[in-house]
Amino acid sequence: MASKLIISGGTPLSGQISASGAKNAVLPILCAGILGEGPLTVSNVPHLQDVTTCLELLGSMGVTLEVDEKLNVSIDPRTLSSQVAHYDLVSKMRASIVVLGPLVAKYGYAKVSLPGGCAIGSRPVDQHIKGLEALGARIEIEDGYIVAKADKLKGAHIYMDMVTVTGTENILMAAVLAEGESILENAAREPEVVDLADCLIAMGAKIEGAGTNTITVQGVPALKAASHRVVADRIETCTYLCAAAITGGKVTVHKTRPDTFEAVLSKLEEAGVKVTVEGESVTADMEGRALKAVDIYTAPYPAFPTDMQAQFLAMNIVAKGVGRVTENIFENRFMHVDELKRFGAKISITGNTAISEGLPVLKGAEVMATDLRASASLIIAALAAQGETTVSRIYHIDRGYECIEEKLRQLGATVRREAS
Repeated sequence: MASKLIISGGTPLSGQISASGAKNAVLPILCAGILGEGPLTVSNVPHLQDVTTCLELLGSMGVTLEVDEKLNVSIDPRTLSSQVAHYDLVSKMRASIVVLGPLVAKYGYAKVSLPGGCAIGSRPVDQHIKGLEALGARIEIEDGYIVAKADKLKGAHIYMDMVTVTGTENILMAAVLAEGESILENAAREPEVVDLADCLIAMGAKIEGAGTNTITVQGVPALKAASHRVVADRIETCTYLCAAAITGGKVTVHKTRPDTFEAVLSKLEEAGVKVTVEGESVTADMEGRALKAVDIYTAPYPAFPTDMQAQFLAMNIVAKGVGRVTENIFENRFMHVDELKRFGAKISITGNTAISEGLPVLKGAEVMATDLRASASLIIAALAAQGETTVSRIYHIDRGYECIEEKLRQLGATVRREAS
């Protein structure tokens, strides 16, 4: 049943929450379970719609799945009976593409639907295909499916024409079972790639350089049973820090990894937020100050993440001065602008830059989520707005934020979920 969030804004958020496991890390890690000769047990798994979709996909291939009351997931690939990832599941979540590498590496065959997911612009899979072909896979596109075949993958030197997170992950998972050495150049450096590499290493893979732009893999004959704890979600953490900032509040997020989002913390400080880091905890405190508009330029990690630009645009629309948010990753990622204008925001778009002039007060509105991070920006704006806001189509938010209304209520927000 479709749901909506009803938010009464204007109250500074205050309190403490804990970060959930990272959506962008857990999905490829669950798919890595295909590679083992025994079960992979994954902990700190967030309760998200995308995780449910991923488990449905693995289950549809015959993988044995067990989930306990703490959401620890056991993935046993020894019962896998199909190497086909069907359109109905892949179309819900484009991260499903990362089953391609593990399937062709271990079984010599994969048939994976071309992906779907958020409509935030073209995200081609050509780098995935190029990398797998370099490892010796024979690939054809047939009726909207990627069909990959291989007798035995061989190590290769692969240079990716553009930085791609899922492309790096797919090629990395294929390379761990390829014969000989593989070198991945211009690899993505995101913490989620490092987390996947750590999981693969626990399973017996030989990987060096994860977190740099050159990853070296020595292929092994097989991977073994293992366990892995998913890294904290840096995007979720930063979203709550932005919520503290826009409402003039003070929020601490525990069990997170501040070293994975230093670019965002720097921009929060530039916006006038007092940021305090203590071990695995980070606090954002406005201390009664007004927000200052900041300029944002998205780029691959470790630069400012594209997944945080919508949240900072929401901050900019109430901040003093003029702010510019330039999106350099995706060409269709300003769909939230028209919805933010419903709050009264002054925003114009020139090319790939959204220019905003801060207003002292936003008014509650009826708004509609258009993609995952856009929905987060609307919730942040609603928390700062005077009066009541209704955010519809929140199935987008459930793809990437665990128990968002419960966490917001922990911080003093007035928010409830209703059927649409």
